[in-house]
Amino acid sequence: MSPLKVAALLLTMAALLLPVTSYSQEQLSLQEAIRIGLEKNYDIRIADRQDDIAANNVTLGNAGFLPAVDGRATRLFSENNSRQEFQARPPVVRSGASFNNINTSVNLNWTIFDGMGMFIELDRLRALEKSGKLFTRQTVENTVADISDAYFEVVRQSRRIQALQDAIAISQQRIDLAQAQYEVGVSAKVEILRAQVDYNADRSDLLRQEEALQNAKIDLNQLLGRAPNIAFVPTDSIQVDHTLNYSQVDNGLLAANPLLQRLQLNRDIASLDVKAVRASRFPVVGVTSAYNFSRSEAEPLNEFQAQFNRNYGYNYGLTLSLPIFNGFNINRQAQNARISLETSNLELQREQNRLQSEVARAYSQYANRLRLLELEESNVKLAQENANIALERYRLGLLTAIELREAQRNQLIAENRLIDIKYEAKTAETELKRLSSTLLQESQL
Repeated sequence: MSPLKVAALLLTMAALLLPVTSYSQEQLSLQEAIRIGLEKNYDIRIADRQDDIAANNVTLGNAGFLPAVDGRATRLFSENNSRQEFQARPPVVRSGASFNNINTSVNLNWTIFDGMGMFIELDRLRALEKSGKLFTRQTVENTVADISDAYFEVVRQSRRIQALQDAIAISQQRIDLAQAQYEVGVSAKVEILRAQVDYNADRSDLLRQEEALQNAKIDLNQLLGRAPNIAFVPTDSIQVDHTLNYSQVDNGLLAANPLLQRLQLNRDIASLDVKAVRASRFPVVGVTSAYNFSRSEAEPLNEFQAQFNRNYGYNYGLTLSLPIFNGFNINRQAQNARISLETSNLELQREQNRLQSEVARAYSQYANRLRLLELEESNVKLAQENANIALERYRLGLLTAIELREAQRNQLIAENRLIDIKYEAKTAETELKRLSSTLLQESQL
């Protein structure tokens, strides 16, 4: 059997084995990857726990509306030795005089007015709860964007491997042709050696590319919160949305972006802090009440000391606390609260400016990559046609090996450039959708 037929048979067997290898691994779609990530990603799970804490803090008791009731109980034992001397009679000496005492009480303290501070605190707790939910949403959106980018990075590296495998197939055909020509005496052995060197170079590039693919899969598995060695095959290709509009994304930025909404809440919380400082200037009125029980037994040291004593009863009343002077600390706190409010406004404006700049950059890249995508798709067709013609001319002996290799490399470069442009366009699209908070909506469809 000729070397050309042997190579063809080996390629056919490899093609038949490829589906078996692929289907032995997990078939992972982007939708499934996002579902796994939303369920197992550690950042999302941590944000959920913090969100639960913020929600648990929104209670009337934490805001100061409810009374505080404390119960206390003590039991004391003692033994005393004493010596008492008198002018008109002998001294009295006692040893080991025992004493025991029981004290119990229930105390109630309830603030009924504090300058509306408890209402301000409740509003603050609710704002913190909303901020926690927005932080969780922001974490989810960022994670979905990261998963999408990591997934399509796996697709990109897989496509690079396919391009290299196509190049290796051409290099193998070149070796077979050089071998056949050498056997019939129309070519020198140096052509076979040159073809094998180029073939080995392509195989080396393939090994490096397989490493890049494995690293990309490890990165995606990490985002999905699962073991890094889980093998899978991506089932989705890179499909770029050509319909995004800059004005639509920019106009929806303020209304939808969770980071801007959190900063707006921070501004509201700073405003509540200003009100809380003002409330501290008002008097605090509270209700207090207690029930007390006390019982003691003792060996009397003299005839005037009681052997048994018991007291019980309750008391109630109002308390009033009015700040008169505390070293001008309230004025200082008021000034700091106003400064914090101004700082919150500046942070919101700064973030608006930053996000608008990010949208402009992302859309510029997105629009540019769409134009490049159209150009590179046309260029790949030309490069493939040129490589096919070059291979046929090489078979006929009308083209040198160096010229064939050049055509082959041009095809590989064009295909890799198209793959990269598609990936860059997709990441720009993902970033635009993340900034406008539409990425999560699409992933849930």
